Amino acid sequence: MPEVEGQIYVQMFSIHGLVRFENPELGKDADTGGQVLYVIELARHLSRQPQIRRVDLFTRLIDDPRVSDDYAKQIEDYNEKCRIVRIQCSGKKYMRKELLWPHLDEYIDKTIKFIRKEGDCPDLFHGHYPDAGYVAMKLAEIYDLPFIFTGHSMGIPKKQKLLNDGMKESEIIKKYKIDTRIRVEEKIIKNANLIIASTNQEITDQYGLYENSKAPEYKVIPPGIDVERFHPYYHDRLPEIEKPEYAKYAQANMIAQLERFLRYPDKPLILALSRPDKRKNISGLIQAYGEDKELRAMANLAIFAGIRKDINEMEENEQDVLTRMLLLMDRYDLYGKMAIPKKHDPEYEVPELYRIAAEKRGVFVNPALTEPFGITLLEAAATGLPLVATNDGGPRDIISTCENGMLVDPTDPVQIADAIRTIIIDEQLWQDYSKKGIMNVRKYYTWDSHAETYIKTVTPIAEKSAASKVPAAITGKAVGKRFSRVQRFLITDIDNTLICDKDPYVEEFIKWIESNSEETGFGVATGRGADSAVDILDKYGFPRPDVVIADVGTGIYYGEDLRYDQGWETHIARGWDRKKITNLLSDFDFLELQESAAQREFKISYNMEPGKDRLAKIHHKLTRNKIRYTLIYSHERYLDIIPYRASKGKAIRYLSYKWELPLKNFLVSGDSGNDEEMLRGDQPGVVVGNYSPELENLKGLNKIYFAKKPCTGGILEGLKKYAFA
Repeated sequence: MPEVEGQIYVQMFSIHGLVRFENPELGKDADTGGQVLYVIELARHLSRQPQIRRVDLFTRLIDDPRVSDDYAKQIEDYNEKCRIVRIQCSGKKYMRKELLWPHLDEYIDKTIKFIRKEGDCPDLFHGHYPDAGYVAMKLAEIYDLPFIFTGHSMGIPKKQKLLNDGMKESEIIKKYKIDTRIRVEEKIIKNANLIIASTNQEITDQYGLYENSKAPEYKVIPPGIDVERFHPYYHDRLPEIEKPEYAKYAQANMIAQLERFLRYPDKPLILALSRPDKRKNISGLIQAYGEDKELRAMANLAIFAGIRKDINEMEENEQDVLTRMLLLMDRYDLYGKMAIPKKHDPEYEVPELYRIAAEKRGVFVNPALTEPFGITLLEAAATGLPLVATNDGGPRDIISTCENGMLVDPTDPVQIADAIRTIIIDEQLWQDYSKKGIMNVRKYYTWDSHAETYIKTVTPIAEKSAASKVPAAITGKAVGKRFSRVQRFLITDIDNTLICDKDPYVEEFIKWIESNSEETGFGVATGRGADSAVDILDKYGFPRPDVVIADVGTGIYYGEDLRYDQGWETHIARGWDRKKITNLLSDFDFLELQESAAQREFKISYNMEPGKDRLAKIHHKLTRNKIRYTLIYSHERYLDIIPYRASKGKAIRYLSYKWELPLKNFLVSGDSGNDEEMLRGDQPGVVVGNYSPELENLKGLNKIYFAKKPCTGGILEGLKKYAFA
């Protein structure tokens, strides 16, 4: 594909954490770490590429007094091509990522609404971390567009690590919803068009643990850093470079923070910067420093372990890490030698912190037990600070490429201390590592180079999606694209409404559907299952519908391949207890459960002949036991009990909400009590001429037209009556 200006529109998703362009609060909690910085920088730098038309970073809208008002702003612009879009789901309170799983289908529905309002479909969806990966995967299915995934961390290795740490599997499942996460990750890996990883080890040691690991294409694109912000320490000495006032303030504040703790602050500084997470092995570094008398004598230790106010108010994992830090500080009597400041500003103070450590001829240490990448290593290296890091994942690649430090076994305190001491003592080695880090980061690890590689990689994928930008008039797989175009919808019952024996108007009706299909969608709402509905439509020669509302409104399916609307299921499932209902009604001998083929997870179907007070008895029994339900009795024979939130009419209202189509732009038609609730809605309705007596009570109601002709003839009458074309 030629490099055309403004060609590709990317929608990226990073749902959990606190995401904003200015001064991201990295380290504020376990969910606001390197991933947040990664997606922000990727969005920024992609927007500077000429091939990008737009890049939107989707996250969750949060309106919570515990966090900044910034996260309650629906749209945050970075430039004319880049913005953060915040979508609300599961209320507005900030919550940890593990609690978001049940609410992701709500997020998907509201994102679809946003896309419809914007009138602009992306060329691809890119999900970061499994929760956003699920959202991007489902949107890609709906719009028949490419799906790209970046995991950042994966569930199987995390579960294994927690088990090795002694945590019970039941506790892991309860706290981290790890079983849900791994199940979703398998689907993501299977369906992704491309997985972007930071290292080759990530592909083999993380994705390689999954059954579907061979399914997708992988591309290693290391993250970059902002080399202007993380400029070398010696720039501050150059008279021609004037340091901005905010940078001077940040530098002075960091020096003051360190001097609060250190008796001899001019000594070389051993620096560590990470979240307070057990996997970061902060205690291993303190042990290495504390047990080496020579190292304690020649250098100070500073550990910035996230941002905290009160340890007692933090989560258990963070509490344990910080408490262990304090106990080790006391055990080795590191007062005056070890600094543990409570806060730092990632935007301005962290770059100054690296430069302060470099000026003092110090070392940056990442002692993590496992490290998928390690963006702080690049930041430190870019300022001229030599590295000591765990011999794992990203650090192995970074130090091999930059030649600016030593790899160590993070479980060996002696090896950690020896590496740090060697670099500090050997002035020539320190200078060599410092220079190579500065030069090689700028050669291999900038965000500009990352964005350029990203564009080259995704352009062929986007090219394939561009060919399908305009969907067929009668829907194929591109459900989202189709629904973005239609302006109105005809939805009709099937049996005795759309299909009757010897109906003379069928051909005329089919011709109307096909000639108006560019802007008018066609759907059915039926008591049948989805497969049965499609089979009978095929038998009678009707076009495949855009949507099938099946099983009396308990299932919604789209397009030729009947893609299931998981969001509707999530919506109706709340409070539904099928087993309890069948147990409560088992005493009524006038109810006969229909055969198993008629039963569904969200539909209980009975045969019931008319009888005095029978419906009243059922209502009484269920309401007395605090059951919320919808009861539908039709043709004086069939009784269906479905969730309170479900019905044909409610399903139509859901479609209206999800796809941003006003109810007045829907037209519904039916013939029996099974359709009454749907016909009573706010949208116009048609009762065909061969209707059942159950619908007599609808006569005279506004927006309901009683046709004279039966079946499709009656529907055509209604279409003409409402000028529905």
